[in-house]
Amino acid sequence: MHPHPLTFLLQQLRQALNLPDLPFTLSDPDAGSLPSCFPVSDLAAASLIAAGTGMAARLRLAGRDPGPFRVDWRRASLWFQGSVTPVGWTLPAAWDAVAGDYATADGWIRLHTNAPHHRAAALQVLGVPADRDAVAARVAQWSADALEQAVVEAGGCAAAMRSRQAWAAHPQGAALAAEPLVWVEEGTEGAGPAAAVEADRPLAGIRVLDLTRVLAGPVATRFLASYGASVRRIDPPDWDEPGVLPDVTPGKHRARLDLKQPEDRARLEQLLAGADIVVHGYRPDALDRLGLGAARRQAIRPGLIDVSLSAYGWTGPWAGRRGFDSLVQMSTGIAQAGMDWKGSDRPQPLPVQALDHATGYLLAACALHGLNHRTATGRGSRWRTSLARMAALLTMAPAAATAPPLAPAGPEDHEPDLEMTGWGPVHRLRPALDMPGAPAFWDRPAGPLGTDAPAWTTP
Repeated sequence: MHPHPLTFLLQQLRQALNLPDLPFTLSDPDAGSLPSCFPVSDLAAASLIAAGTGMAARLRLAGRDPGPFRVDWRRASLWFQGSVTPVGWTLPAAWDAVAGDYATADGWIRLHTNAPHHRAAALQVLGVPADRDAVAARVAQWSADALEQAVVEAGGCAAAMRSRQAWAAHPQGAALAAEPLVWVEEGTEGAGPAAAVEADRPLAGIRVLDLTRVLAGPVATRFLASYGASVRRIDPPDWDEPGVLPDVTPGKHRARLDLKQPEDRARLEQLLAGADIVVHGYRPDALDRLGLGAARRQAIRPGLIDVSLSAYGWTGPWAGRRGFDSLVQMSTGIAQAGMDWKGSDRPQPLPVQALDHATGYLLAACALHGLNHRTATGRGSRWRTSLARMAALLTMAPAAATAPPLAPAGPEDHEPDLEMTGWGPVHRLRPALDMPGAPAFWDRPAGPLGTDAPAWTTP
């Protein structure tokens, strides 16, 4: 008899993190699910339970037993769809006009062109202007694998659609199969005395340096900020991700640094020296090339909790490849499986960017587990995971039972007060995690990037 998908997923997450089996309750497990051939709603609940377990363990380590925490099944899935509903204005488009799935001469490929330099790379390879019809006509002349390779070599982002069997036989799929869901290594000692844990704000006084982009990393640091962590997000001078910023920036200070400039690298090192946790989503060798490799980061901040994310894993020929949730779904067989499940003639991804969101909560759980370990031992730690490894976890899970579709968010799912973001008022979803005595909320509203100074102290 196969285990329930939630049971399977939670067991895998607990084993990966060595999490204690702390009590929780799950409300409304029959309230509907996100439609998919994979148990996406189970993944949403399981990843949030893992993060909640890390938070409950932190309170217990400080001598405060919160009792069973509660995860709302329905709201866990709603958060995977996005947490804000604008009032009187419209969210920017989530995708560039060129981005999407295209038929090739022998299959399908997805072009990810939201960043201007990624769009330029794809158009340069294709030799066409930024016109969707022109792109489609030219893509149809290529084989999927050849175009994928050409775009990636030009510095762009693309993924040919593969079946799960083809991915398992691919050198990167084989390398990934040998990787753990979470890789962890003990770090340096020297964190100093542990800060007292406040019962109602368990991460108050904890400094988090956020070097992440869409979408998993920002989800992780948003979660940490909701329990009082002081988060400083650092972006390059020209970076923007307007379609997701209202969703992922509440609670954060947001600054810009050009790490190609020595002065700005020095400022980043000053921030790092004052951090408890760093979360970064750079490609595996990017910080090394800036002189900020793992050993250097631990030397700058002894006792650092260093949490990192990659797209396709940390070993194998694609370890340094750029990637995003939608591309990983194409590569690993998820889009092909969805196409077969729906009987469709084109790729069918998950109904939400579930790899991003689930990995975000996994990263938050890693940070919390590292923080708890440091509180007990005084030693830092290094943690690594990837979107592709989360995809492997989801595709290994037992199929979910047929359930009614998840109903859209209603007034009862929103916070009672409007959040006045930097773009306008929004209704934000109520948290899906309820930690007794420690409510989740953000100390500042969401806002555009680059509005704050790159410093721990606020002027």
